[in-house]
Amino acid sequence: MLAGLKRLEYRGYDSAGVALVTPDGELATAKKAGKLSNLTDDLEANALPLAQTGIGHTRWATHGGPTDVNAHPHLGDGGRLALIHNGIIENFAQLKAPLVAEGFEFTSETDTEVAAAQLAKNYRATGDLTAAMRETAAQLEGAFTLLAVHADLPGTVVAARRNSPLVIGLGEGENFLGSDVAAFIDYTRTAVEIGQDEVVTITPDSVVITDLAGKVVPSEQFEVDWDTASAEKGGFSSFMDKEIHDQPQAVGDTLLGRFDTEGKLSLDEMHIDENVLKSIDKIVVVACGTAAYAGQVAKYAIEHWCRIPVEVELAHEFRYRDPVVNEKTLIVAISQSGETMDTIMAVRHARQQGAKVIAICNTFGSTIPRESDAVLYTHAGPEIAVASTKAFLSQVVACYLLGLYLAQLRGNKFRDEIALILKDLQTIPEKIQRILDEGKDQVLGLARRNEDVGSVLFLGRHVGYPVAMEGALKLKELAYIHAEGFAAGELKHGPIALIDDGQLVIIVVPSKRGRDSLHAKVISNIQEVRARGANTVVIAEEGDEDVREFASEVIYVPETSTLLAPLLTTVPLQIFAMELATAKGLDVDQPRNLAKSVTVE
Repeated sequence: MLAGLKRLEYRGYDSAGVALVTPDGELATAKKAGKLSNLTDDLEANALPLAQTGIGHTRWATHGGPTDVNAHPHLGDGGRLALIHNGIIENFAQLKAPLVAEGFEFTSETDTEVAAAQLAKNYRATGDLTAAMRETAAQLEGAFTLLAVHADLPGTVVAARRNSPLVIGLGEGENFLGSDVAAFIDYTRTAVEIGQDEVVTITPDSVVITDLAGKVVPSEQFEVDWDTASAEKGGFSSFMDKEIHDQPQAVGDTLLGRFDTEGKLSLDEMHIDENVLKSIDKIVVVACGTAAYAGQVAKYAIEHWCRIPVEVELAHEFRYRDPVVNEKTLIVAISQSGETMDTIMAVRHARQQGAKVIAICNTFGSTIPRESDAVLYTHAGPEIAVASTKAFLSQVVACYLLGLYLAQLRGNKFRDEIALILKDLQTIPEKIQRILDEGKDQVLGLARRNEDVGSVLFLGRHVGYPVAMEGALKLKELAYIHAEGFAAGELKHGPIALIDDGQLVIIVVPSKRGRDSLHAKVISNIQEVRARGANTVVIAEEGDEDVREFASEVIYVPETSTLLAPLLTTVPLQIFAMELATAKGLDVDQPRNLAKSVTVE
């Protein structure tokens, strides 16, 4: 169990706990604030009894701080029932008041303990843990996955899911539940999807899924196509370092099998009628964080190739501003995990308005692909580090493929034009590898020399603008310092006031070949900040000698077409953020206050 929890720790690492049910009906628990290692140390000193049934949890604090008391599992029924929970129960206060009046005592600040008490109450009334879980789930509001065991039922785990990830692993003489298939990949690669508002009861030999009315519902199996080794560090100092080095393969795998030798695209997960796609008059990308910056890059490419207006919306703002969406709108929902709650809710709102939804996702069987009309999987493999790297590049590639597919379908580009772009795309993995092999040491040295920097500004034009914002986000996530990405042309409209002597400014310079006017304008921006004392680090394509005169340091990346440049210029910024955080002694895989998959609104 601890090995499975270790693989899920990227989802939350404020505390961890386990509950075991022994064959003779004893319930034993242990939980500790902080990282999983604290719990492991405690269990080595205070071993729990042997058991074959158990539940475990790593927590990202929502209700109540990261303390031993607030850690999961929470108990009910006189300590004979244990429950763990992902998500937020929105009506916990309304449920708690009558429970307190009935004599239930609460020791934590969590909404989870309220769910445990409610489940215990329902179990005492029904004598059936599965029925009690169905009743409890019906009484709860919000987003949650609940897993429960009871000392009366050795060999049984019951779970419920609403708006929060849960997947079943099917083994031989054993079955598993997890918020991610990584939890049980050591034991089985056969998994089963669980739908919205469904309850599952597993024993070593059976799996039964029902809806909240108790009706058995059909399920769909899928095979996980990566193994344990894919989720291990592979000799790198951190998962993030490994995942940065995974990027040539992640990009290559995302391209694999998407087009034939003549350049004709065939996206096999595209199950939307071609006539519908031909009729769309607007595309809206909904995403959060890094995925939203992938969408910003996509906007430039898709508008250029398809001549369709593209809007990029933060998913958590989208449905609250009454967006103009109809049956001629195509929604592109981007999420690495497929469980980002804000994006899930945006997808549901869009479909209610009649729009078609295409998901771009890295996780098979997750909620967003299942609730969309079509899906493009990115095939990046498991991404464990909280700060996204290979998922970002593969999302950008998937967006390019979508744009080219639409251009092909709608006749915006000839076959030979698409073939040339695809040929360029196929060169990207080797070019990323060149950056890693030939340019990484320079970036590592730059980061170490700036270990004590307190603020970094990033500038970019055209597709370099979202790259600048993504570079700033990585630095904020990992190094906990002020970082901000600007459109370089916006500099003179206010942000230049931030420049003083020694200010580190990283500038992403566009290709000279692609847009000469933009290249010259960004050179002018470099001169402007350099004249005010800035320390200017320039990312430019090989052969661009014009930038040397105005740069404190130049980091060169291989040449490529303008629209594909983000797949290369992003990589040095990832390395810089990782190494600067490492130099500060920070944990780059598990930055403070963050979780890999944000499954609450």
